[in-house]
Amino acid sequence: MNTHTEVPRMREHLLDVGGKTIFVAEIGEGTPVVLLHGGGPGASGVSNYSRNIAELAKNYRVIVPDLPGYGRSSKGIDMTDPFGALADGIRGMLDRLGLERAHFVGNSYGGACALRLALDTPDRVDRMVLMGPGGIGTTRALPTPGLNSLLNYYTGEGPTRPKLEKFIRDHLVFNAAQVPDSVIDSRYRDSIDPEVVADPPLRRPKGLRTVWKMDFTRDRRLNRLAVPTLVLWGAADKVNRPSGGRMLAERMPDCDLYEVANTGHWVQWERADLFNRLCADFLAGRR
Repeated sequence: MNTHTEVPRMREHLLDVGGKTIFVAEIGEGTPVVLLHGGGPGASGVSNYSRNIAELAKNYRVIVPDLPGYGRSSKGIDMTDPFGALADGIRGMLDRLGLERAHFVGNSYGGACALRLALDTPDRVDRMVLMGPGGIGTTRALPTPGLNSLLNYYTGEGPTRPKLEKFIRDHLVFNAAQVPDSVIDSRYRDSIDPEVVADPPLRRPKGLRTVWKMDFTRDRRLNRLAVPTLVLWGAADKVNRPSGGRMLAERMPDCDLYEVANTGHWVQWERADLFNRLCADFLAGRR
């Protein structure tokens, strides 16, 4: 496995999008590729893709935002339609950067954001790579142990380092020994930002209408979404069920599925070399 985690120096912006701030880091030239991170405690764009940015930047303009509610972006999102709020923020980011279209790569919560953006405005998305995206069959069964651990992080006694370590080592990855303590320490520090603790960006949805909005398999537009899509799903994912990948491949008109053996929810980090190769080939039209 590639353990290279050095991220090259990137250009940084703070963009005003609808009166809120979105932090963006970018590097490289050419066709834009937007990398959208997952929704775990303490997540941010650059840290989530630390093993992928340099490789993708060889051929693309790589744009890495902190999603609304995370990192250096403004906190607080509309919890009546979380995926819609994320998609609106990232679409606004495209507008501020003067981009009509881009490729999108989305992990988990970021995958749900990319998929919602594509459903609402397919003309803004060239190609899409989704890794274990949220919102696939979420109302069809009880939450997984990993998702429960994630959603319970800010409840009960509140955020603690042991809770975060258990989520990452027991549920996020296949091989817990691959995760250095420094990753957990950094994520924990970011997770206890007082603004985030007061208004967590990922929590249990309230109300049936919100729950249904967060389940893409109930959205009839999915059957007509012609955006070329590659779905990568860890076969040992304990957060979002791997069966979601097959569901997307069956529903979407132009969707390739690659299920990755001995891998959990963090494909782009756990299997960085494989991810970088598949992602580069797919975005370049080599299928």
